[in-house]
Amino acid sequence: MAGKGHPAPSGTGRKLLSTVPLYFYFSLDSGFSFRHTSLVNDALLVQGRQVTESNLQEIRELLAAHPDWSRRRLSEALCEQWNWCNGAGLRKDMAARTLLLKLHQRGLIALPARRQLPTNRMRTRVLAPRVWDQTPYRGTLAELGRVEIQEVSRVESEREELAAALAEFHYLGSGGTVGENLQYTVREHRGRLLAGLLFGSAAWKCRERDQYIGWGEKERRANLSRITNNHKFLILPWVRISHLGSYILGSVLRRLSADWQNKYGHPIALVETFVERDRFRGTVYQAANWQRVGETQGRTRQDRYHALQVPIKEIYVYPLQKHFRKVLVDEPA
Repeated sequence: MAGKGHPAPSGTGRKLLSTVPLYFYFSLDSGFSFRHTSLVNDALLVQGRQVTESNLQEIRELLAAHPDWSRRRLSEALCEQWNWCNGAGLRKDMAARTLLLKLHQRGLIALPARRQLPTNRMRTRVLAPRVWDQTPYRGTLAELGRVEIQEVSRVESEREELAAALAEFHYLGSGGTVGENLQYTVREHRGRLLAGLLFGSAAWKCRERDQYIGWGEKERRANLSRITNNHKFLILPWVRISHLGSYILGSVLRRLSADWQNKYGHPIALVETFVERDRFRGTVYQAANWQRVGETQGRTRQDRYHALQVPIKEIYVYPLQKHFRKVLVDEPA
């Protein structure tokens, strides 16, 4: 089940009297906004990182020194120069590339021309047709026996099988997760696929969730990475095992934070999901002890002007740490 976030408010341009400094407010696609003035050396908050005038000068010097470099090479060099890595020590190349693009779009730097047009990998990929064993699988958990749950986000063959199952049997299709993500397959002991789950970036802004946590804007910006969203959960339609859904959720949640730490170098404190109320009742989440904290307002994370109408979804959360509020409110990420 997929969650749709709400966008942050867009900034507005403002011209003050000539007797005071002239300020310009820019709104970035990420929802972060910053102030730039020729008289004050303010820091910009872009991609979760403060960028000072000194940083901008570093980037401009890098561009001037290597006019033949591609945008990818520049982002890699910037990561190395800033030692920009995640908690697991992996270079944040995509974050650097996005940061450079946003600065370019706002006229603060001038990037070289693109050498190839960007493509949406998830939309353009072609999934090979599969023949599924749709023999009904019924019974109890005891009769099912040992279940194998694997995190497969870095195993191409497993990812492809899960994507194919989602494409054919999930109402939202096989569209991928956003940002940091984990993917799980669930198999019976002979290897037959029973179910799959996707976890990705949490909604940028969600009033009911934020109130439940006790978040203001500052705390949300600092700690949003400590939340993940269960974007999709699929049990294949021919599988009818009593209580399998809640068993899978419980099993995955017990390992989720450790798996996240292993891949990205930081833990998860809370999981959220959004259940389309006119399509589902959320029974499996209720049975797994998730808490319903409210419902969405029928908007998407791209709906900046409140013009799009989408189905209303119920919001469920599941804390992974006893003192999750302290982690999400008081402790810096």
